[in-house]
Amino acid sequence: MTDTRELGEGGRAAGTDDPAAASGVPAGGPATDEVTGPAQNTADPTGDGKGERAVLVAEPLLPQRLRRPSDALRFLAAILALAAVVLLALVAQKTLNGLEADVTDGTSRAPVLLIWVASFIAGTAVLAVPAAFAVERVFHRDGLRVAEGLIAAIAGMLVSFVLGEWLTAAGPEDLRLLLTGGRDVEPLNTLLTSVVAYITAVRLSRRPTWRAVMWAAIALDVFALFTGAEATALGVIVTYLVGLAIGYATLYAVGSPNTRPPGGTVVAALRRLGPVPAKAARIADDAQGSRRYAVTTTDGRRLDVTVLDRDRQVSGVVYRLWRRLRLNSETRRRAIRSLRAELEREALMAYAAQAAGVNTPRLFGTSEIGTDAALLVYEHLETRPLDDVLDEELDDDLLVRIWEQIDLLQAQRLAHRRLTGDSIHLGLNGEVVLTDARSGEIAAGDLLLRLDIVQLLTYLALRVGPERSVRSAARVVPERSLAGALPLLQRIALTRGTRAEVNKNKELLPAIREQILALTPQVEVEEVRLERFQPRTLVTIIAGAFAAYFLLSQLSRVNLLEVVTSARWEWGGIGLAAALVSYLAAALMLRGFVPERLPLGSTVLAQFAGSFVKLVAPAAVSGVAINSRYLQKRGIAPGLAVASVGASQLVGLGAHILLLLLFGYITGTNAAPSVSPSRGVVIGLLSGAVLVLIVLAVPQLRRLAVDRIRSLFAGVVPRLLDVLQSPRKIIEGLSGTMLLTLAFVVCLDACVRAFGGSLSFTAVALVFLAGNAIGSAAPTPGGLGAVEASLYLGLTLAGLPGPVATSAVLLFRLLTFWLPVLPGWASFTWLQRHNAL
Repeated sequence: MTDTRELGEGGRAAGTDDPAAASGVPAGGPATDEVTGPAQNTADPTGDGKGERAVLVAEPLLPQRLRRPSDALRFLAAILALAAVVLLALVAQKTLNGLEADVTDGTSRAPVLLIWVASFIAGTAVLAVPAAFAVERVFHRDGLRVAEGLIAAIAGMLVSFVLGEWLTAAGPEDLRLLLTGGRDVEPLNTLLTSVVAYITAVRLSRRPTWRAVMWAAIALDVFALFTGAEATALGVIVTYLVGLAIGYATLYAVGSPNTRPPGGTVVAALRRLGPVPAKAARIADDAQGSRRYAVTTTDGRRLDVTVLDRDRQVSGVVYRLWRRLRLNSETRRRAIRSLRAELEREALMAYAAQAAGVNTPRLFGTSEIGTDAALLVYEHLETRPLDDVLDEELDDDLLVRIWEQIDLLQAQRLAHRRLTGDSIHLGLNGEVVLTDARSGEIAAGDLLLRLDIVQLLTYLALRVGPERSVRSAARVVPERSLAGALPLLQRIALTRGTRAEVNKNKELLPAIREQILALTPQVEVEEVRLERFQPRTLVTIIAGAFAAYFLLSQLSRVNLLEVVTSARWEWGGIGLAAALVSYLAAALMLRGFVPERLPLGSTVLAQFAGSFVKLVAPAAVSGVAINSRYLQKRGIAPGLAVASVGASQLVGLGAHILLLLLFGYITGTNAAPSVSPSRGVVIGLLSGAVLVLIVLAVPQLRRLAVDRIRSLFAGVVPRLLDVLQSPRKIIEGLSGTMLLTLAFVVCLDACVRAFGGSLSFTAVALVFLAGNAIGSAAPTPGGLGAVEASLYLGLTLAGLPGPVATSAVLLFRLLTFWLPVLPGWASFTWLQRHNAL
């Protein structure tokens, strides 16, 4: 189509003994990653044996076998299904036991004669059917497939035996009971695992008759296992999933016969569209990994043929699924696409682009090649990709011509979706040619059209700089459309390659925004959120799951009724009062580092609002964001607002460290029997020193730390100097800082005493300060999971019994994290309604 750099001149004849050739498509198709030697691939171009002139196809020698991504995906799906089934069984043990009883009772009611006949037939058929299929395949010269099945069966037998022995000897007791029902049976049925692995590896599912017979035999075998009490329902399900996973793992490990049509078959399919090929050669694959051929016809025309292979359709599906789940891009494109849908999409986009007047290679025709591939035939244009064009050649006129082609697409609501240097080409006469339209969409929404503008702005900015990129766009793109790109200038909106380049130049996107704002200062554009969720959300979910598991495992050791009835709830009241005082302390702390006057009431409400935001953001981030926003709404400039919050955070951090060392020293000098603080303090200091040395020794870490500290505390020192001029502000800020820590320590100490715990106040303070530091560093909302685990660990190390520590931590988090959520939401809503947040 555009780039005729050849991969090689090797080739081989398309003949093979694989039965897949029966469909008319010879097995052993071409590949791009293996060239074993030069050869001449000649083929009857029509495929009808009429003896027309053979066409020479130059291409690499073709591998006999390929590892298909679809097999790896199916293996992964089987593993995930296995994990889900086991977890669900452990959670719903009573339900599963009831199901097991129903199945056993139902099968035991069958007539004895039926049970005997079923057992006899099943025992014979479950072995005879695979053997018969193997014989049939050998007679059809497909013994390699049988060998793959035998490898899978042997692997299934070994894996099921090893897993069974482990479960019986050292596995989780609950899981062993669910798999065996408490009887002396195999947790995983070895024979059934081998059979399932065998039929999966030989791809029996593609043979309807054999598949029906095999599944009937398996069903009878399962019935016989149930009637003989030799298996459980969970055991059968797990056995099937393990066999399935082993079968697909075997297929991926040994590879599958290559059914991709070779060059000769591609040329034969091309002839059926009309052109008479004279010669053909394999050229470099396109950006999405599809094979391409350069074909010269007998009348001197040159054509570019793109071949879509069925086994390539699932390539990259995990990345596409991740993007579909994570991004809100209004796309109607499926993450898993059929061969036919892919062919129709590219053809439709090519015809639409031609109708819009875009310079793009004309689509000559399309055709399927058997059942495993399809081709698209384009006219050949002598071009070179923009990636191969020197930066010096990218003058302003060329940039404008590129934007004019995009404007033609935008006018007809066509989204290209891959505006990169390998899809934008430059012709011999300087014309701009757009290629690789397979990723595009017709009737695209505004968001997709704006994403195209963002992508091209960023790519050109990487080549010629933000100023020239935006200036050239402004000469073609309407002002409103250009301004619409502002909220979408996010790294997540870019293609993978462009995003990788932008990651190396952090200042590029802000520079593009500045250039657009300079040209369109009066245009207002609504903010657009592209990400449905951030990776941090997954971390939060996983951490929350671990925290829930941790807490539930601890609660299982606690008699809640006894705890509630025996607890001293007067201490709980003290803890609640201390928790409420912490919000007043936080308000005083903020007011002390803001020279401007702040009303106490709304400032306290802002701290409550922060407790609501902690549900979706880490503790440190939520407090900074809410307070900064609150100060800005009070008329304080954004820079000064951030500096004030940074000053309070900096002083709070210093006070936290000093108190941690102080309480550690006091606990050590008091020789508290439950804590060995002197050693802990020394270890902590040494660990901190080692961490600081590592950060300072590694240039990347050093730059990261400096940049983060500089951005967080920029302007803090001048703000502190402003505060130091008012002794009242100094007293207010420092007293709020100390009162905040003291309130939380009193709350935790009251929770410990509420359940009969007995620890010194200094030991409780030491535990809280350490746990709070870990919680602030955790990326989960409000330190969820990290705070609970660290506080529980600290209290138990201090000598508190496990059940008491669990109850105290749960009550503490209830008072300081969960109960304030509702008043926090009310405060958040009230402040927003009164334009104070």
